[in-house]
Amino acid sequence: MTPQQQLADLFVTLAGSSKEGALDVPETLEVLARGSPSLLGTTAASVTYDPGGSQGPRASGSDPDVTGLEREALSRREGPAHSPHRIDAHHAAPTPLDSPRTRQRWPWYAPAALALSHTHVVALPLRVPSRTLGALVLFSRQEDVPSRPAMALGQSLADFTAVMLQRAREAEDGRTLTGQLERALTSRVIIEQAKGVLATRRSLTMDDAFEVLRRHARSHRRPLHDVAREVVEGHADPGLTDPPV
Repeated sequence: MTPQQQLADLFVTLAGSSKEGALDVPETLEVLARGSPSLLGTTAASVTYDPGGSQGPRASGSDPDVTGLEREALSRREGPAHSPHRIDAHHAAPTPLDSPRTRQRWPWYAPAALALSHTHVVALPLRVPSRTLGALVLFSRQEDVPSRPAMALGQSLADFTAVMLQRAREAEDGRTLTGQLERALTSRVIIEQAKGVLATRRSLTMDDAFEVLRRHARSHRRPLHDVAREVVEGHADPGLTDPPV
């Protein structure tokens, strides 16, 4: 297979890494990590991704050893992928893992990567206009340090993947917001229905009916929506729905 075919296949596979219409994030990270070494001529690769919010950072490698290395590195806050927002993609260069400066900077990561027979590492940011989402990390030995054209191609892969991940996140946020709005609307409708029931049964205005409903929910320390639903369904506390004697 020619390099051009490899590249096309990797882009197609990345674009198709979805499940039931939604992007499969773990599969996307794995596809990029596993496909990068042969295409870019490196020993191994990993991908880190930090979606932000309540979700923690994720890592996937081209082999189990690299996956374990990067996941431990994330927990230790070490390695080139730890602060990808600081990476200058235009001036990125493979870092020798056996240099004193590197060992001082990454006291756990550098020896651990060397133990896996890697001598150099370079991180390419997964970037979108608003922020950096993670990094594509390329591992190599002295004889297969990636060239500038290879790193430029790797950056293109990283950028493409970042855009996919960002769009998937935005779509998920949109679905979450839509669900929240739908629930809020449903809740509001039920509360309005409950107000109507109380207004009719107790000869109240709609505003007074809402105040009675809210006061009852507060005094019983229950959600307003739950009390309103019971009123609408006909099994609420009679002290709330029956007119005062």
